[in-house]
Order: sequence, then structure tokens, then C-alpha cells
Amino acid sequence: MTDEPGPAERALYLTAVRGGGRLRPEDLAPADRPTLAALVARGLLTPTATGWTAASPRALGDRIGLELRTRALRLLRHAERLPGTLGPLARAYDAARHPGVDLPAVHPGTGDPGTGDPAAGTVDDAAAVRRRVGELVSECREEVLAAQPGPRPLEALRMALAQDLSLLRRGCSLRTVYQPVTLADPAARSQVALRTGHGAQVRVLAEPYERVLVFDRAVAVIPADEDRNRAAFLTDPTTVAYLVAQFERDWARATPADRHLDPPSVTTVRIGRLLARGLTQRAVATRLGVSERTVAAHISRLRDRYGAHSLFHLGWQLRGEHHD
Repeated sequence: MTDEPGPAERALYLTAVRGGGRLRPEDLAPADRPTLAALVARGLLTPTATGWTAASPRALGDRIGLELRTRALRLLRHAERLPGTLGPLARAYDAARHPGVDLPAVHPGTGDPGTGDPAAGTVDDAAAVRRRVGELVSECREEVLAAQPGPRPLEALRMALAQDLSLLRRGCSLRTVYQPVTLADPAARSQVALRTGHGAQVRVLAEPYERVLVFDRAVAVIPADEDRNRAAFLTDPTTVAYLVAQFERDWARATPADRHLDPPSVTTVRIGRLLARGLTQRAVATRLGVSERTVAAHISRLRDRYGAHSLFHLGWQLRGEHHD
């Protein structure tokens, strides 16, 4: 059975509606029996002692909508996991197709053998990556661009605070793009507010994008593996310019973070949690005992906060929130 009633089902349902909401056995032709069974299965017709009674199609719409949203969420989660699942296979395929292309990792201080630049190369230890990034922040003279998708570890934000504030105090620009999940955490919001209070610019983009750091438009840092324990430090001007252009494109589409830094009201939080469960606007209003107009106003604030383009997109953005 498809998600929506077909033409024959619609026609028979409308016959019942035009008959005062009732359908009698004598109103049916033999060929109508399969259509009648489908309408009963959908809940659009309810059997009675004398025939069938038409039911409101809104309940069917809510149920199908919830099923579709649940199915879509499941597919989106699968899509998020798929690159990691297929990663080992892709690497094995690339290694077989292009033997010898994967060059040995370049450790800090050894430089890139292809460029001779000591700032370039691949660092394959998480502690060494943090140390080298810290050195680049300390050496920065003009600006840092940072695209930080996914949740940001609170401890990492705290550890980097002193260095970020030092960067800002010496007149450097710091522009960062986060995803909404980062600013959903009150402690993380406080950390971000400490930076914006000293002149950092922060925007929020509710779309997928890649992690990158760019220092003075001269050195770019990108992950070198899926676990993010290795990082590639790039200095080729063309490559860095391309990554800067990607950042500027994402920055232009992102929304200012100031609307995310003030905590939402208790009612707004409750509505967001219900939406994350897949409830419709009408169902949320019924659950909370408020008008749909009130719920719509809170949803509008949530959509602004999370940069959501639709109610489903908002529910997807809110999926990581804690539920009651």
C-alpha cells in the first residue's frame, strides 16, 4: 500500500462524504470491495453496524507525516554513517589503483619534501597536531578562519580560550563557523560568548561543511583521516585560496551567532523537544494545551535560532537535544 490514497480510494471516500459521511453496502459495486478494504485499513472509513462512516483524513495525514519523518531521519542518520563505513574500502581501492601515491607522513619540523616549506606536511599524532596549531595561532598576524562542524568538546574550547583571547588582543581577526549543535550546549555558548565579547565573529550554519583552519591565508589545516587524529598542513597558494573561498561561501550563508547565545525560554525548549520526537505543530499544541498560533511563534524563533528552512529540517537539527 502506498503512503497516500489512490484515485479510486479518493473517489470512494468522497462518495461517503457526499452521502452525509456514511457508506451503505448497497452503495458499493463489486469492484469497490478492494478499494473499501484499503480505506478501512488506512482508517479513512470505520465499519459500523449498518455500513461505514467517514473519518477525518487529518489523523491519517499526521500519522503518515510522522512515519515519513521517522523514515527520513533514519535515512539521514544512515547517510551520515555511510562515509565512515565505506572509508576502509575506499582506501583499499585507492591503494590498489594507485600504488605508491600515499606518501609517508611528514612529522613536525621535517617539512614537506615536495615544497621545502617547514610549515607544510602531515602530522600524524593528535598531541602534535594541537601543538602545531597552537604555534600557528601564536604566530598569526592578521586573521584566523575556522570552520568547525559538529559538536565542539567543551574542554577543547576552554583550553584554547587564553590563546584565542591573546590573538584578539593583539588585533587579529577571528571568524568561526559552527553548527547549531555546538551552541545548543549552555557551557559551549558561554565559551563562545567570551570570545565574541573580545571581538571574535561567530556565525552558525545548519548545513554540512568540512573542517578547516586557515592562518593569515597562508597555511590551511584540514583533517587527514576520519578519526581526526592526523592533520594536513597546506601551504600551496592555490590550495589555500580554494579553501578560503569555500569558507567565505559558507560564511555568507551562515547566520550571526548572537541570536543563538541567549538561552531559549522553557516553553520554547519543550516545543523543540517535542518537534525532535517527530510531533506535528498541531500535536505539539494539543500536548501542551496552547494554541497553534503560540506554537507557531515559538517554532519561528527556533527556526531562526537553528537556521532551519522547514519544520522537518528543524526537527532534524534538534535531534540531539535531550528529551523529557
